[in-house]
This record gives sequence, structure tokens and C-alpha cells, in this order.
Amino acid sequence: MAEATDRRTPGPAAAPEAAVIPHQPHQPHQPHQPVRSPAPGPPESPAGAPDGFAAKAARAPRSVPGWLWTVPPVAVLAVVFLYPLALVVQQSLSPENGGGPFDAYASVFASHSFREALGTTVWLAVGATAGCLVLGFALALVIAFVPFPGARAVAKFIDVFLSFPSFLITLALLFVYGTVGMANGLWTDTFGVAEGPFHFLTTPWGVLLAEITYFTPFVMRPLLAAFSQLDTAQLEVASSLGAKPGRIIRRVILPESLPALAAGGSLVLVMCLNEFGIVLFTGAKDVTTLPMLIYGKAILESDYAAACVVAVVNIVISVGLFGLYRVVSKRAGA
Repeated sequence: MAEATDRRTPGPAAAPEAAVIPHQPHQPHQPHQPVRSPAPGPPESPAGAPDGFAAKAARAPRSVPGWLWTVPPVAVLAVVFLYPLALVVQQSLSPENGGGPFDAYASVFASHSFREALGTTVWLAVGATAGCLVLGFALALVIAFVPFPGARAVAKFIDVFLSFPSFLITLALLFVYGTVGMANGLWTDTFGVAEGPFHFLTTPWGVLLAEITYFTPFVMRPLLAAFSQLDTAQLEVASSLGAKPGRIIRRVILPESLPALAAGGSLVLVMCLNEFGIVLFTGAKDVTTLPMLIYGKAILESDYAAACVVAVVNIVISVGLFGLYRVVSKRAGA
């Protein structure tokens, strides 16, 4: 009986004949989740490949060397700008009528017309720059710190004024102060005389007035930008302590505006040195600057060697002053 019972009842080590699946509760429908592919990586090197094969396969294709991208703009610059300048220098060193390489320079430097033109150019440029600094600083002070209707419109007009050609301002001055201008016409009508007293536009002083009128906004623009960044609390503290407006300008505003004044003044100096249209349109025949001397030598006298020599001198002075302007502008943060 014990043996029969043992055969019918299997022991715990015996495997069941059929597996019973337990009841699973109902699960809500889950949306389909896309299978994310692994991040791309360098391709695996095939079996038997050398160790550097994967690195070479993953290496990007070679790009164009950086120096090749500079060739087109440099070529355009050389053809359009440098080649004509090189021709001017070559003509000044090898004149068509023969002679040594520096004979034209010696002849031009020894001439009275060149020395007079150089002196006139320098004093007109320095005088116009000084006038622009004084007038521009005064006008910028009024626009920035004296509230009046239309101050913002005047500041915007200054930006537009910078785009005007120089001969346009000279033409306007001719309408006002010319020989048959409004001022002389009013004078003759009032006093019954044959002509008026205003004839200064054909003198160096007329050229100086025209240059100051035209170039003053080039000083005002950086000054207005500097005044807009000035801390007004300093002005209020100085005023509350009893400082007069003149003292506030000297002790607070002027030191803060010196970099802007230097940048604007150096720019005006460079531009006045090369100004041609103002001198030509004023009709000042006795005023000869370096650009006017180049025009006379090349167009009127057909002396191209002398014209090229004066042009080289003008270029050297202009480049030197422009380098000074860039240094001052960099220090001023412009």
C-alpha cells in the first residue's frame, strides 16, 4: 500500500505536466513608443583592419585652405586701388621727359607754388579743425543738455547732414554771401550803393568758413554719442553743491568728452587736408591747396610728373593722419 501511494503522489522534484498561466489584470492601451536608434558613432573597423582605419573613415573631407579665400578680395583690391597708386608712384620716379628718379621731387620741393600750397593746406586744415571743435562742442552741449522743442529732430538732422556733398554747402553760402547773393543785395537795396561789402568767400577766410560749416557735424556726432552715455547723477550732484554751469562743463563734461573730441577732430583734420570741392566752388583763385595744385599741374599744365609728386606727398600725409585717427578712435572706443 505504501508503494502504491508513493507512485501516485509525485515528490517535489517532479516537474508538472502542464504549466498554469496565472490570470493577468487588464492593462490599458499604451501608445506606440518609437524605438530610439543608438547615437551615431564612428564606424566599427572590420575584422582584421588596422587600428587607424576607423579614425580615417570618420575623418571629415578636406576643406579648402583658408588662405585661398583671401586671394579674390586681395586681387580686386590690387587691381582697383593698388595698381593706380603704383602707377602714380612710378610716374613720379620715372618722368616721361627723362631725368633721374628723384629729379621731379627735387624740382617740386624747390618750387614756391608747392611750399605755398602746403602751407595753405596745413593752416586751413588746422584752422577748420579748431573751429569745428569749438562750434561742435558748443552746439552738442545745447542739444544734449538744454531742453527745447525739436532737440531730437535736430540730432537726427545731423546724421542726415553727414551725407550731404561739400559743394552743396558751398553753393548755399554763395547764395547768401556771394557777390550777387542775398546779403549784398539787401545791402545795395538799403543804402543805394552799387555793390555790397561781402566778398570774403573768394578769400581764404571764406574757404575756412565753408569748411567749418560743413565739417562741424562730424565733430558733433561722436560728442552726442558720448554725452548720451554720461552719468547725469554727476551733473546733479555738482549742481546741488552749488557749481556753476561753466564749472560743471570744465570739471565734469569736458573730461568725459575728450576722447570723442579727439576722434572727431582727427577725422576732420584728415578730411580738410584732402578737400577739393569747397575750394573749387568758392571761386577762391588765390587759395591753392595740395589737391588744387594737383589739379592745376595735371589738367591745366599737363605736367603729370609734378602732379604725381604732389599726389604722393598728399597721400603720405593723409595716411599718416588717418593712422593717428585710428589710434585715437580706438582709445576713444569709437
